[in-house]
Amino acid sequence: MAKGLIDLLLDNIFDDAWTGKYGEMLTANELGWAKLFGKRGKTLRNVYLPAKEGETSELDVIYITQKGIFIFESKNFSGWIFGDEKSRQWTASLPNGYKNHFYNPIMQNRTHLKWMHKFVGDDIPLFSIVVFSERCELKKISVYSEDVKVIKRDRVYATIREYWEKNPDVVSSEKINELYENLKKFCNVDEAVKAAHIQNIEEKYKDEEVKVKLDIPGDISTADNRVSQEIKCPICGKELILRTAKKGGNAGKKFYGCSGYPNCRYIQNL
Repeated sequence: MAKGLIDLLLDNIFDDAWTGKYGEMLTANELGWAKLFGKRGKTLRNVYLPAKEGETSELDVIYITQKGIFIFESKNFSGWIFGDEKSRQWTASLPNGYKNHFYNPIMQNRTHLKWMHKFVGDDIPLFSIVVFSERCELKKISVYSEDVKVIKRDRVYATIREYWEKNPDVVSSEKINELYENLKKFCNVDEAVKAAHIQNIEEKYKDEEVKVKLDIPGDISTADNRVSQEIKCPICGKELILRTAKKGGNAGKKFYGCSGYPNCRYIQNL
């Protein structure tokens, strides 16, 4: 399958950070259908939840409802997606033969649920939903846990409705408001918190060997998407890609970014 117009726009006009945030916004927007049809709740994005020893865990989208808290891990990928709940690495396979290996999003979201439980207690049910873009195809995904869903974005409402019909009301309106206000303070954090979050990830994974082979076809070595075979990411071990900043004060400047983005956000300035 060839890339469509939206894929090309996202790849060539916008940078990776914008594309990832755009995917999270679309996932949050899908929750509007849930609210419209009576599955009401409060939505928060980019929640930097406190974790162990001063670290933070970044949750893409959460939806606080009378059934519990839905925690969404958003992946704005294209191509064919292959993955198993028990495997550490998943794969996105693109039409040109390029294969991007990324950290298992179920495991990633399981960590988010762990710290959310620490914060809200065990009495509030948590639901894990991994959301991929409609631009991809979930070719072969194996999920064994009943409380985990891996879906495309256009199935967000249907998935919430399924949980809604199977689970009792356990969270009062007052408690929903309380949870919302308590969690809201972890959104829109300053740059120091975001920098500390990235630094903690770097420290956590700098000594860990993640040996992932990327299959890079010979016809994609363009100026701004060229993969350096000599420079490896110090966090996850994947190749660094030469990119050009498209927005902000660094627009036009080149830098090396990890090919594992957005799961790994390491950059190396030139």
